[in-house]
Amino acid sequence: MNVGLKTQVLPAGEAATAAAARVLADGGLVGFPTETVYGLGADASNPAAVARLYRAKGRPSFNPLITHVVDLAAARKIARFDAQAARLAEAFWPGPLTLVLPKASGCAVADLATAGLDTVAIRIPAHPVAWEILDAFGGPVVAPSANLSGHVSPTIAAHVHGDLTGRIDLIVDGGAVDVGVESTIVGCFAVPTLLRPGGLPREAIERVLGRALAGVPQTTAGDTTAPLAPGMLVSHYAPRSKVRLEIERVEAGEALLAFGPRTAPGAEAAVAAMNLSVRGDLAEAAANLFGYLRSLDAKGACGIAVMPVPDHGLGEAINDRLRRAAIGRS
Repeated sequence: MNVGLKTQVLPAGEAATAAAARVLADGGLVGFPTETVYGLGADASNPAAVARLYRAKGRPSFNPLITHVVDLAAARKIARFDAQAARLAEAFWPGPLTLVLPKASGCAVADLATAGLDTVAIRIPAHPVAWEILDAFGGPVVAPSANLSGHVSPTIAAHVHGDLTGRIDLIVDGGAVDVGVESTIVGCFAVPTLLRPGGLPREAIERVLGRALAGVPQTTAGDTTAPLAPGMLVSHYAPRSKVRLEIERVEAGEALLAFGPRTAPGAEAAVAAMNLSVRGDLAEAAANLFGYLRSLDAKGACGIAVMPVPDHGLGEAINDRLRRAAIGRS
């Protein structure tokens, strides 16, 4: 691990962008905002830097990383695009969509970052701070969520500091993120496949493709199969408190994570309560999800009781993260 580093925190701006580019070029690690969550960046072409990133997060090395690039021309140096992949890139980049594609000849991304697969996960982030850092650095940057592996993903710089101070070199504080859940991941195989629901709803992707996305089988606890893409581990995004889903009643000693205008029976006795969206707005709920899980986790409750969330649109991504948070903790 890199414990013992002096982690610098800088507000977003020209000085922070220049500092981030220097740190990346020197093989260091930078926490920075994207539109989805804060990412932990390392030079994708530097195997030693990628290894440092895995150690800093405590992330299993068989779990591949997403490579972030500044534009489509940079993406084409790393990956091969067929017609369907090109259509998705044109429609949704920059944005919260990751494509898993065959590696291009001479792909500069370190094998460790792709977990030895012959594919690479790649996206162009839609956040000005992320784009400026990528542009100033001038190369591909791997950037998983900037948190300890398996913990709740960070949506503000303070979350990154809480998990990774002393383990990384720099945190660029760009304020709260907009989307609040990680990117949607689509495998551009013979049949396009939804590998992870995320900040871009399935329905929008299917409209562009003109066909339904295939799905991957649900994994179960104890499955040791290496994932095809980031964010597919069974237990993930987990607070320390156990998480109980689709509750009908709040039990004694629990905190409540609510959704919508109605509340659950027993809510008045909850240790603490937060509502993802009183209006029932799924975009608002997604933006609040990880921050509220972290806040409730800090209240000392015996568990977090979660009200049902509709499973359409961004609700699919919200429920995916909640199910992974609950694995092994219910």
